Amino acid sequence: MHRRVITFSKNVFLPLTTVCANHCGYCYFRTPVQEGCIMPPEEASRTLEGGAALGCTEALFTFGERPGAVPGFSAMLERLGYHDILDYVYDLSLEAIRCGLLPHTNAGILTYQELDRLRTVNASMGLMLETTADVPAHRNSPGKDPAVRIEMIENAGKLSIPFTTGILLGIGETMDDREESLRVIRDLHRRYGHIQEVIVQNFCPKPGTPMADAPAPGTDEICATISLAREILPADVAVQIPPNLADASLLIGCGVNDLGGVSPLTIDYVNPEHPWPQIEELKRIVGDAELRERLCIYPQYIERGWYPPLLEPLIRHLAERIAAPPQDEGA
Repeated sequence: MHRRVITFSKNVFLPLTTVCANHCGYCYFRTPVQEGCIMPPEEASRTLEGGAALGCTEALFTFGERPGAVPGFSAMLERLGYHDILDYVYDLSLEAIRCGLLPHTNAGILTYQELDRLRTVNASMGLMLETTADVPAHRNSPGKDPAVRIEMIENAGKLSIPFTTGILLGIGETMDDREESLRVIRDLHRRYGHIQEVIVQNFCPKPGTPMADAPAPGTDEICATISLAREILPADVAVQIPPNLADASLLIGCGVNDLGGVSPLTIDYVNPEHPWPQIEELKRIVGDAELRERLCIYPQYIERGWYPPLLEPLIRHLAERIAAPPQDEGA
């Protein structure tokens, strides 16, 4: 009998800006244009270097969608010498590579051309589908139009970008909506083969948001959705849960095989009240299963060569490093 394997990635989380053109009813991350709404290059470099020193392999760049559409943002960004936030993330991706980290960008909606440009400096990319349903929580969020998000995920497939997507539970959708969302993701993967993982993420109410008093999904509901995901999705697509947002030890048996990115350095800026579990805690969570570190680009995509030439030496180096047996802790 082979032990079941549960994977995770060690990352640093860099929220490049909290400004966003969407106004989701559950979001705590978004802020107006104000001092401190853009991560300065010096802080980004310190974070990247600090993460590399702690053995991280992934730089997760996350920021508000289309911040340049918000009045006043472009003027603030120009103080850093940039006209577009995507130019900034491109340069920081190069800095991440220099530090020995693989960039993974989650920038919200991007055009085909923007995806094509960023894939030259990213090992993988992502966009949460969230739901195919039309829910009140997305009423003031044009970027959350399901058709727009599906189109971007499809474009990532056309460009052979190893991709992360997922669904968000508890924002007004039904179980039938979740099933439809998972089937859409499955069909996109069948067509392009690019979905490496699907996150099943539970909504967490945040004070001060329109959905502050909305009920959060319980463990049984999350488990049922994970089981549904495992039933619908192809076997080569990982089902991931964020281990800081629910009692992951109760959900491992529902069909989870990945715990996503966890950081020894940075917090979860989208859910700051929920700290990351560290490695020893992850080992407890997985129980009898084997906990195994992975890169942000999954092994099957490394084998296919689905990465930019610029990243090949670093991918090979990091893959060898995490595959090496752990050093004696007394050494």
